[in-house]
Amino acid sequence: MSKETSAELIMKLYDLRREPKMREARAWIITFFPESIDDVMRAIIDESTSANYRMVTSYWDMAAGFVNQGAIDETMFMLSASEAWVVYSKIEPFIAQIRENMGSPNVMKQLEDLLMRQANATEILAGRREAMKRWMAARAEMAKSA
Repeated sequence: MSKETSAELIMKLYDLRREPKMREARAWIITFFPESIDDVMRAIIDESTSANYRMVTSYWDMAAGFVNQGAIDETMFMLSASEAWVVYSKIEPFIAQIRENMGSPNVMKQLEDLLMRQANATEILAGRREAMKRWMAARAEMAKSA
């Protein structure tokens, strides 16, 4: 696969992220901070959040699958996939329980395989969880003073 082909596919994935419903789902997941498996399962089941949860998690799992199967260059993809880390960091502490509860051992497996191959993956995921919490706290503080 050429770098040009990978670049074209990455840009197509980016365009999909700009679709209005996907933007809405991405905005929701940024504010989603599950503290337990119950929080995650509520998000999956609740009619008001289920579509957002499924849209974003399945998007990143699909994109990672393209990389894992060699359709997109991994290095190029990882340079532009910082959101994938954020999304998976929120789910990762509960992934085994999610798979068990859903009776599906492959839930987010493609994204997990891709990210966990990266150097310092565990530390990056923990860092993203903490950074997002700080970011949201700062956002809430700004909203109070506005």
